Amino acid sequence: MFGFKKDASSISNDIQTIVSKETKIKGSIISEGNIRIDGSIEGEIMAEGNVIIGDQGNVSGDIKGDKVMISGCVRGKVSDNKKLGSVSRGSISGEVSVGTVRVG
Repeated sequence: MFGFKKDASSISNDIQTIVSKETKIKGSIISEGNIRIDGSIEGEIMAEGNVIIGDQGNVSGDIKGDKVMISGCVRGKVSDNKKLGSVSRGSISGEVSVGTVRVG
């Protein structure tokens, strides 16, 4: 609707780290590149690149990234340097700090 799918697909081609839906992590994740979360994270995610929370992704903790795109569920503070994207099925419960917001 607002170009979110186009942004997500272009970023998906350059993902360095993937947390699969079968994976649960407790603790902080620090990434120098792009990261996609399809599993469950209880802790902070800090990425120098982009952060994608997939449909089945579930994060309880703060997220910091260049661009953050959320299709799953996030409970915590989201800090985005450039552009936050959320699709209709994505949910955010917490504080949001962004340059631009896209909903679609």
